[in-house]
Amino acid sequence: MTFQKKIQKPKKSLSKELLIETSISFADKKGINSLSMRNLANLLGVEAMSLYNHIQNKDELLDGMVEDCVKHFAFPKIGGNWRKEMKKRAKSVRKILLLHPWLTMLLVSRVNVGENLLQYFNDTLGCLVKAGFSYKQADQMINAIDAHIYGFLLQELNFPFKTEEYSEKASEYLPMIPKDQLPYFYQLTKDVATKKYNGKHNFEFGLDLILDGFHPNPKL
Repeated sequence: MTFQKKIQKPKKSLSKELLIETSISFADKKGINSLSMRNLANLLGVEAMSLYNHIQNKDELLDGMVEDCVKHFAFPKIGGNWRKEMKKRAKSVRKILLLHPWLTMLLVSRVNVGENLLQYFNDTLGCLVKAGFSYKQADQMINAIDAHIYGFLLQELNFPFKTEEYSEKASEYLPMIPKDQLPYFYQLTKDVATKKYNGKHNFEFGLDLILDGFHPNPKL
């Protein structure tokens, strides 16, 4: 009788890049709060302590995950048309944040000083300053644009209904709205229920409103 030896697939060599790549995939599926060094080690089929040969701690891991995602943002071209560059930047950031729903909170809640993130901010600042905005204006503009991106995205990811359900849900809620007491809200809901208005929030509509309010003034 012969026995066939079971052949095991060789494990990938551990590296910081592999740890970050695996962590991003895990966070996309399970959420960032479920990510731990122990869970990461289990995914890679190794002991948790072996991870620390490649990364100091979880904070370094999270910073690396942010860095890896930020490199896919569209960095504004210094000397380019500032409005076009800001729109391209905003749309690309939203696209990446939708792919990685956990990323927004890491961007706004941590001091991230990685090379990609610093270059991203530098190029955004440079594009606006080169267009004639003061450093103060440029910084405030970046804050306003980013607030729109992050705020819109958080609502987009957490809104309780899908866009294709708006009309149906509006029809369900319409009888509950006191027409005499809340006439304007009633009419809006009716417009959505009858599909006169689709009710969809428009990312670029808000972005354009913000950009329309910016005018270079180096004295400010």
